[in-house]
Amino acid sequence: MPSEAPALAESGLRKDCLGFWHIAAQSVANIAPSATPALVVSLIYGLTGNGSWLAYVLATAIMLLVALNVNQFARRSVSPGSLYTFVAQGLGPTLGVISGWSMVIAYLIIGGAVLAGCANYVTVVAHALIGPGFDGPLTVGAMIAAALGAWYIAYRDVKLSTQLMLLIEFASIVLIMTLSFAFFFKRGAVLDPAQLMLSGVTPVSIGHAMVLAIFSYVGFESAASLGHEAMDPLRSIPRSVLFTVVAVGAYFVFTTYVLVMAFHGQNPPLDQSTAPLNVLASLAGIPFFGLLIAIGVAIGFFACALACITAGSRVLFTMSRHGLFHSAAADAHATHATPHIAVSFAAAAVLVGPLVLVASKFALLDIFGDLGTLGTLSVLFSYVLVSIAAPVYLGKRGERTPLDVAIAALAVVAMIVAIVATVYPAPPPPASYIPYVFIGLLALGVSRFMYLRARQPQLVRDIEADLA
Repeated sequence: MPSEAPALAESGLRKDCLGFWHIAAQSVANIAPSATPALVVSLIYGLTGNGSWLAYVLATAIMLLVALNVNQFARRSVSPGSLYTFVAQGLGPTLGVISGWSMVIAYLIIGGAVLAGCANYVTVVAHALIGPGFDGPLTVGAMIAAALGAWYIAYRDVKLSTQLMLLIEFASIVLIMTLSFAFFFKRGAVLDPAQLMLSGVTPVSIGHAMVLAIFSYVGFESAASLGHEAMDPLRSIPRSVLFTVVAVGAYFVFTTYVLVMAFHGQNPPLDQSTAPLNVLASLAGIPFFGLLIAIGVAIGFFACALACITAGSRVLFTMSRHGLFHSAAADAHATHATPHIAVSFAAAAVLVGPLVLVASKFALLDIFGDLGTLGTLSVLFSYVLVSIAAPVYLGKRGERTPLDVAIAALAVVAMIVAIVATVYPAPPPPASYIPYVFIGLLALGVSRFMYLRARQPQLVRDIEADLA
């Protein structure tokens, strides 16, 4: 007998096919939790030393505020448009389009950043196995292979995509946690007085480190882009968003504490280490784990690229259904029920950026850092808009409380501080150009919207009617 056709949402995407863990995997993979102990903690330590764990505690609290604002919408409406739809519901189509375009920029640029991270760790693994000498071909080959693999999976089946992300992220987190506990077992102690007493830490240093720590959480909201594909989305998506922030936040605090403890007395110190997890493996007495971790981090970056393509394509798909991009990007595949044209565009865009920068002789970690900063700036901008939109939206529904306003205000202030910290004091070039690149990319999308609105006066009314 022929198999029963899958149930489809009005958008043409596959309905009710993703459970809680699939949805959570999307958000967790978009954060790329293995990247933080591998690359980010050393930067945090350079800013605040023994206060690094506290920086992540505070960053988790701030991102919980943003998550609560996102969930004001996620509990009441579903859409693959994510923050584009949410901001439009609260602040109207114009600011919604600005937020949506900012999220498209964020997902595609961060996708390019993690391709560079993936290629970097592929070369680390290759150096351990066969030695140096093939870095150029390996870099380009790894980027192309990762982008093609992510494209195929996202094109083919959203359930396969989220299942793979769940498996990859679970495995990488288990590896890093196992390594951490092995270190404690070998050391014979878990308490670190220098960290617990915040030795040498100042409030200013904690503030600077907290801003950088916020960057580790970018992408936690991407579960909302699966609104038409999730089972019981009004419950499962809000739960996934909160679970991601709390669970990944606890993981960040723990792994940061372990790394800072392990590096006491080490030379080079943590803020100068290029492979802190490899050092941790040696200190734990299981140096071969360093290679396993490097493989896991490379695969984790691939999962993040897949998550970026999955989320970015759905925002693009929704905006195209509203006439904001080419109508082809609004098509859902007749068999796979995925936004296949939007997926293909997203995968191509994710790949082009890092390849151009590699051809321009940028180092892989510089590509990761610069594209990551650009993508983070884009998503923080949307976090500000959705946090402003939340109490406005609740007010329209007659459901706003003073607590809702307070949560939104705190989140907005925190995000603005984080945005300012990315541009002031100005970093050296080319990083100093990043805010202008963001403004330029944002202006492209806004200009197109203004052009379309002038030519099609009914456009805004149609968007409002669709979101009502």
